[in-house]
Amino acid sequence: MRIFIAAVEEGSFAAAARRFKLSSAMAGKHVSALESDLHVRLIQRSTRRLSLTDVGQRYYERCKVIIEALDDADREASDIQATPRGLLRIAAPLAFGEMHLGKIVSRYLEQFPEVSAGVVLEDNYIDLLEERIDVAIRIGHLDDPTLVTRRLAPCKMVLCASTDFLKKYGMPETPDDLSRMPRLAFSQAISAGDWTIYDTDNRPHTIESRCRLTSNNIHLLMEAALGGTGIVYGPCFVFREHIRQGQLIELLPDYRTSELTIQAVYPSAMRIPFKVRTFVDFIADALKAKPL
Repeated sequence: MRIFIAAVEEGSFAAAARRFKLSSAMAGKHVSALESDLHVRLIQRSTRRLSLTDVGQRYYERCKVIIEALDDADREASDIQATPRGLLRIAAPLAFGEMHLGKIVSRYLEQFPEVSAGVVLEDNYIDLLEERIDVAIRIGHLDDPTLVTRRLAPCKMVLCASTDFLKKYGMPETPDDLSRMPRLAFSQAISAGDWTIYDTDNRPHTIESRCRLTSNNIHLLMEAALGGTGIVYGPCFVFREHIRQGQLIELLPDYRTSELTIQAVYPSAMRIPFKVRTFVDFIADALKAKPL
């Protein structure tokens, strides 16, 4: 199968043979043996080039997946005795990175001294391959089938406002009350269902009052909320400490807000470097030990 894949990728048996240090005739015999076992023609031969048959194209695609999975399994078995090393490039949302990622990365680097890290904090979803990112931490519902994800932790959303704001506008008791209050909105929200809450019958209520302030920075919105400018909606981990101290008040706590997911994202399930696997395991354990 490896020689068949090489012949397709290199365009000739001679080139495939060089990759495996065989004669061209022997490489051809390996592929012929495959065809004999399968009772199908995989490759059309000519004096100028090789071309795949329709069956050969499908077989080639399946073989690529099988061989990559086998190589990955071999690497994983070897990694048990290995040490992660090299540069680990990580991308994460700005607020999550500022509040939580620094300590986790620091402890990971302390445990694995042969790894160094480069962290990019960006609320926009960047192209992992183009930016050469090994692993990204993303919060929300992802629909990109080209990416591989691993769930790390839930992320509850919360509505809140300052005590001064509530003295002025009154404590809301229904979603309609909220719809008459100015909002502070995160402009980079990606997941659907922003500003939607659910009653005890699971009926959705979307808050659509006037946006008094929008920003691509959740910390700026939090400071505006603390200053009494409006109601704010975002990840609980951003506002929890201010809620605990009584500076912000959670609104309509009997209503259910959306729950997003914190995920680790890789460009491909195949050939995941050991440094990436160990880091994802590490951050998963850290978030499990101290939920957000």
